[in-house]
Amino acid sequence: MTIRIMRNDDRAHIERILRRTEVFTEIEIQMALDLVDTNLSQKYLEYYRFHCAVDYRDVPIGFVCFGQTPLTEGTFDLYWIAVDPEQQRCGLGDALLLFVEAQLLAENGRMLMIETSSQPKYAPTHHFYLKHHYREVARIPDFYSEGDDRVIYQKLLREQE
Repeated sequence: MTIRIMRNDDRAHIERILRRTEVFTEIEIQMALDLVDTNLSQKYLEYYRFHCAVDYRDVPIGFVCFGQTPLTEGTFDLYWIAVDPEQQRCGLGDALLLFVEAQLLAENGRMLMIETSSQPKYAPTHHFYLKHHYREVARIPDFYSEGDDRVIYQKLLREQE
């Protein structure tokens, strides 16, 4: 497995990964694909950076999207991370997240923020972030819908000076 920058021919594979996870709603999938299209059109590249984890055939089996938070110094957002269900629990998600953290450290990034839903289907996602030493820093009740909180995680990427 290697991680590389997303290419034009990766879009269909990313859509397949999003649909196969059976976690994302149709509108969430469309939002992710809009970001893919924005990135592939070379617009806002500093805000939405996509990288794919690919198998030995160079076919995407996971992807990540991240970017610098506008109007901040060294703060970044993780927008999407998804792994094909057949490849889950093999360390691919770990590798993608560690890749992002290493990229950001190399760019003097200081903080990575992640937001997600509180729905029960996201319990493995919450566990994943906690395992990687992210901490819940905010929870906005009923943000997405009644009973569905917005949960925000944070990780400081380097020691504070």
